Amino acid sequence: MRPIRKLRGRPNRSLRRRLRDDRGVSILEFAGFLPILLVIGMAAIQLGLIGYGINQAGSGARAAARVASQGGDGTAAGQAAVSGWLSPTVPELYEDPDLTTAKVTVTVPNIIPLFDDVPISRHATMPTDD
Repeated sequence: MRPIRKLRGRPNRSLRRRLRDDRGVSILEFAGFLPILLVIGMAAIQLGLIGYGINQAGSGARAAARVASQGGDGTAAGQAAVSGWLSPTVPELYEDPDLTTAKVTVTVPNIIPLFDDVPISRHATMPTDD
């Protein structure tokens, strides 16, 4: 068997040049991909906020309809059941002898600067108590 020759001294010039040319490429690739990652992250957070707004609007509508069906102030109950930063409003509250219907609208703030805030409306109907 032949003995393995060890490289003595420095590697040849072409190897050094190739190693030197590859430096920093990965950070440039990451820097180019970073804006895409940020937009995807912000879109995921925005979708989560919209889901939360839908849940809060439904809860507010149920609370407003339940309280109004029992003869109370449905508007105040609907606004109290929703987080204040969503700016809840109860634009419609219909009461008749059999059913009470309430509609709650919330405004989800937008975290992506190019788009407007998202209004979300939900309604609920409860039987009127006698």
